[in-house]
Amino acid sequence: MATFTLNVNGKTQTVDVDGAMPLLWVLRDKLDLKGTKFGCGVAMCGACTVHLDSEVARACVTPVSSVGAKRVTTIEAIGETKTGQAVQKAWLDVDVMQCGYCQAGQVMAATALINKNPKPTDKDIDMAMQGNACRCGTYVRIREAIKTAAGVDTKDTREV
Repeated sequence: MATFTLNVNGKTQTVDVDGAMPLLWVLRDKLDLKGTKFGCGVAMCGACTVHLDSEVARACVTPVSSVGAKRVTTIEAIGETKTGQAVQKAWLDVDVMQCGYCQAGQVMAATALINKNPKPTDKDIDMAMQGNACRCGTYVRIREAIKTAAGVDTKDTREV
């Protein structure tokens, strides 16, 4: 056991855990932030996506000891940013969700994409979102929502 001081959603949090504990379990079990989901446990599905200093990270394979002074942002706080608000609104406007399990990770990945590339193409979206799986198959609506949030023309999106 060790003590780790983390910056999570703009707040300083201190946890006493094994340094090998994945950030996912620190967030969910120690800090009671349940929005970040466990999917596969091997960084293949994206359900656990968070931002570390605005970069996409898979919390299920990120040891808490590797976080250091990086800012951790979870789905609970993404709506506090202009881009996060736009993505969340677009998700609702386009009616992306079915079961919703993967959507926190999808929103986190989409927000990071738009922050880096304000006008993404279909190829950009495909590349950025490829690590996020949706068992319900809402990929066409996800692409449309990303374009909507970015203010990109969506007329061809539903034809994909």
